[in-house]
Amino acid sequence: MILRLIRESFIFALHNLLANKLQTTLSLLGITIGIFSVISVFTLVDSLESKIRSSIDSFGSEIIYVQKWPWIFGDFPWWKYYQRPDPNLKDAEYLRRNLKNAQQVGFMVSTSKRIEYGDATVESVEMVASSPEYDLIFDFELQEGRYFSANEFSGGRPGIILGALVAESLFGNAYPIGKKVKIFGQKVPVIGVFKKQGEDILNNSHDNRVLIPINYARNVINLRYSGLNPSLMVIGKDKVSPDQIKDEIKVALRSLHHLKPQEDDDFSLNEISILKSGFDGIFKTIGIAGWFIGGLSLLVGGFGIANIMFVSVKERTSQIGIQKALGAKNFFVLLQFLFESVFLSLMGGIVGLILVYGGVLIAQYGYDFPLILSLGNISTGIFVSLGIGLVAGLIPAWLASQMSPVEAIRSV
Repeated sequence: MILRLIRESFIFALHNLLANKLQTTLSLLGITIGIFSVISVFTLVDSLESKIRSSIDSFGSEIIYVQKWPWIFGDFPWWKYYQRPDPNLKDAEYLRRNLKNAQQVGFMVSTSKRIEYGDATVESVEMVASSPEYDLIFDFELQEGRYFSANEFSGGRPGIILGALVAESLFGNAYPIGKKVKIFGQKVPVIGVFKKQGEDILNNSHDNRVLIPINYARNVINLRYSGLNPSLMVIGKDKVSPDQIKDEIKVALRSLHHLKPQEDDDFSLNEISILKSGFDGIFKTIGIAGWFIGGLSLLVGGFGIANIMFVSVKERTSQIGIQKALGAKNFFVLLQFLFESVFLSLMGGIVGLILVYGGVLIAQYGYDFPLILSLGNISTGIFVSLGIGLVAGLIPAWLASQMSPVEAIRSV
């Protein structure tokens, strides 16, 4: 009986759609626009969030960065941050000796440099000078060549690993290993090339980055210069919580810097969770805005469907009376009109989802902008449509189910 009821309700919904094309289309347009607005915002936010989170994870989710400046400013005055000392190699060596729960401790600086080879030049390349632990702290692969040897690090011998895009710009299709590029006014041999990673929304890709040993860098640049953004990187041992290793870092550095108990830390401990929590708030706000924008259209669409259902109940009053005279129960009539309302709302929601899917395809293939219409967002659109149909059709369906068969038949 339920299946027959669903079938008949679907037929009545189609009949209303065909009999009152303009009225029904305009009413369903609100649902379509609302679902399109909400799911479009969610699709954009989810795609952007996925890309940002993958970019954030490329920083290393287990790495604790010891730096002069915090990633998110609090109430601490900025000039006090400015007065802090920059992390240096002495700090790194001290932490290596004194941190019992640290698995790796590294040090690096970064700046932008011009690199030349023959007539080819690449401007504003991110140059990173690091201690030997770089390959143990960060996740990357080499498509050609090798990583620096222990002797190259300790002896300060010149050598460079190029990002894939840098290598392509300088050498084209030629084999780069062994050739010498010009940086710092010196010729430095290429010993490796990073594997191409693709674009990174936070610009943390190795594609436009070059890496040199820290002991070579100290011969050509001043490592104490704040503009180099010096950083210590610490990774704790397995089963050591981030709080444990941070506490240990604080104790060690405060001791090294001779800070009194009442004095504030003169360093910041940054980790990926700080960035993630900051972006969580942003995405939550955008999601609320999406619901607000689409909610107005959904509200209009809900009133439109309720209006259609009131008209449908009035037009079929005599039919309701005949059904009840033949023994139809109140719940049968109630469900009949509820199903019809749900089908109408669902039609508008499906059209909205089809429009979103079309927009996703246009963005992917027309503009090479990666968007993903997830099953979760599709489900959200469908369930929202179902919910609006239930709410909009509840009062008309209840009024229809409470009609007296005699009075309903007399209305013919």
